[in-house]
Amino acid sequence: MPTSLVFGASGAIGRFLLPRLLAAGHEVVAVSREPREGRHPRLRWITGDLPSRVPELPQPAAIFSLGPLDAFAAWFAENGAGHAARIVAIGSLSAETKRASSDPHERELAERLARAEQVLANAADARSCASTVLRATLIYGAGLDKSLTPIVHFARRWRMFPYVVDARGLRQPVHADDLAAACVTLAASRAMPQRVYAVGGGERITFGTMLARVRESLPFATIPMPLPFAFARAGAGVARYRAASATALARMNEDLVADHAAAIADFGWSPRDFRPDPSSWTPPPLP
Repeated sequence: MPTSLVFGASGAIGRFLLPRLLAAGHEVVAVSREPREGRHPRLRWITGDLPSRVPELPQPAAIFSLGPLDAFAAWFAENGAGHAARIVAIGSLSAETKRASSDPHERELAERLARAEQVLANAADARSCASTVLRATLIYGAGLDKSLTPIVHFARRWRMFPYVVDARGLRQPVHADDLAAACVTLAASRAMPQRVYAVGGGERITFGTMLARVRESLPFATIPMPLPFAFARAGAGVARYRAASATALARMNEDLVADHAAAIADFGWSPRDFRPDPSSWTPPPLP
């Protein structure tokens, strides 16, 4: 049986990737910051924290990086000798969308992500293994994201649903399980795909439509709490949107979407439309 090593296994994508790997017959070694006990006989949890606090690991057929890309790339560059024939890592479309931001912190994030992609590619080349990074748009589906789920928690507590009424920027939310499926497909591929793919959900919708569908998915009634864009930009309700700066608020009227034509052509990327249901806001159990 092939052995797979999964970093960030307890996160949103890991909740879907682990069952897929186990169903495919893999032996799975899952790395998590917190000690965990697996119930499946082919799943072993190891406690570790990238990039430096990682114990000795077995040599796997594939490595999956589902957490911070820069920490994984730094670990692999220093300690990855002899590890894996295939690496699949989750990155972020922020490497593109925040590159020219007026916010220096966002530009630094974009630079850090792009640098991590290059570090990983160089280390993989040096070790003669294939590496692929998926630059994902907004990820949802496991109740662990920091974009939509906090709004759901607010609505559950107060029975009010806040939204910015005139936010028209396009969004392309991608389900964590679709990314997990792509990870499995890429790890099993015999072809050498390109190094970096932009990947988003199955449809492009406005920011306002995205929030409306979140509200529709809730199993409880809420009172809509519309916030005019100018009012939100002045500071009201900003924390609830995880948008602590005028730059982030202004981006509600900007398009943050992925051109995933290459992913469709190369490995059959076929993501679902954004139709969340109540399970989208609850973490699936770990195997």
